Amino acid sequence: MGDLDAVDLVVAGAGGGIAGALRAAEAGLSVLVVEVSVHFRRGNNTSMSTAMFPGAGSRWQSEAGIVDSPENFVADVMAKTESQADARLARTLADVSAPLVEWLADSVELPLSLVTDFTYPGHAVPRCHSVPGRHGSLVIDHLARRAAAHPDIELLVPARLEDVLTGERGEVRAAVVRYPDGTDEQIPANAVLLATNGFGADSELVRTHLPEIAGSLYQGSDQSLGDALRIGEKLGAATGFLDAYQGHSAVAAGAGTLVGWATIVHGGILVDLGGRRFGNETRGYSEYAAELAARPEGTGWIVLDEAIFAQCEPFQDFRDTVASGVVVHADDADELARVTGLPAEALADELATAAATARGERADAFGRTSWERPLVPRYAAVRVVPALFHTQGGLLVDEHAAVVDHAGNPIPGLYAAGGAAAGISGHGAAGYLAGNGLLPAFGLSFVAADDVARRLETTQ
Repeated sequence: MGDLDAVDLVVAGAGGGIAGALRAAEAGLSVLVVEVSVHFRRGNNTSMSTAMFPGAGSRWQSEAGIVDSPENFVADVMAKTESQADARLARTLADVSAPLVEWLADSVELPLSLVTDFTYPGHAVPRCHSVPGRHGSLVIDHLARRAAAHPDIELLVPARLEDVLTGERGEVRAAVVRYPDGTDEQIPANAVLLATNGFGADSELVRTHLPEIAGSLYQGSDQSLGDALRIGEKLGAATGFLDAYQGHSAVAAGAGTLVGWATIVHGGILVDLGGRRFGNETRGYSEYAAELAARPEGTGWIVLDEAIFAQCEPFQDFRDTVASGVVVHADDADELARVTGLPAEALADELATAAATARGERADAFGRTSWERPLVPRYAAVRVVPALFHTQGGLLVDEHAAVVDHAGNPIPGLYAAGGAAAGISGHGAAGYLAGNGLLPAFGLSFVAADDVARRLETTQ
């Protein structure tokens, strides 16, 4: 039975966890959000994202005449992960994806719309929904304002969830919060949602579990230190998929901004310092990070043209990259070689080969079949480096987002979402689909809030 004097739900982490807080408060629960960083509106992984929320079977898809379903989404997840993903969790998240985006739009009043100008690798149809500017900072700003204004939600910032205390039957009884001065406070709680992201900022854990990307740039929250793993494992929680992560192959060198994979989806190419392509870029930006890291000096150039440049301008990240001054332009292949420092003959040959392939005159040596059209002058290019964005493994959860022990039994009152939980990307980087970060972050927070409300209603 829940403690009537306790906070109904403590949420650790003000990223996707805020969605759980709002959903729980909507059900009449008292909520405390504990966040370690005062800069969370710009410094957590949600705020750094491109704000892509998959929603299979959403009303926006219906209005656009796009036929989709949770079954189709699960099929795409299993295909991308080569059937390595947790099928039950994939179905849970696919089922909640459309209700989630519609709730975010209707109840939270987040200005979402369906992205139809391109489709990310692995998604069979357009199903990602985003906000104007396609940047997560708008999402967090909006949700944080809603949470701060809600009478049943308290934001405790800065403070870190240090521990979770349990009762005789293993049920959550209290959250231990540590303040910047080192003092601890024990807060009675009926449930705790771990939404502290993963362990991307802990270099030792990254070297242990993700050696192929360990030497690359980390482009995520500096507070993703594995807190959920530490707390969960102490309570006997099972873990899984710790080798899974989202990488990215398109962070602008010298600026640290995200160029974005829309450059590739719309027909751009990625070449190494020898001026040559080295694989099928359209397989996915996540797995391509390790491939770029393995090239000479671990860097390369994305080459696009003016038409693609215009197509990418809806992304705030791309506009930030342009504003930083790292994008170069050229009227022809020779000038492009001069401004990039790439070998002229190799680059000209690669551009000609890619154009012929895009026109259907030859098969691609790397198996790329997706070309919107050939690149044509005037060209643009930007040097890119690979990066680790966030980890995709963590605490194992059930279909209610409840953390489970090694026997598969839920730990009463303990939940996990986002990078704190094992997601649906399978193993390694190749299984990552666009939205596999935000959907578990927001979707698992959403279902956790509903389960806490249901559990407290039946026990009080």
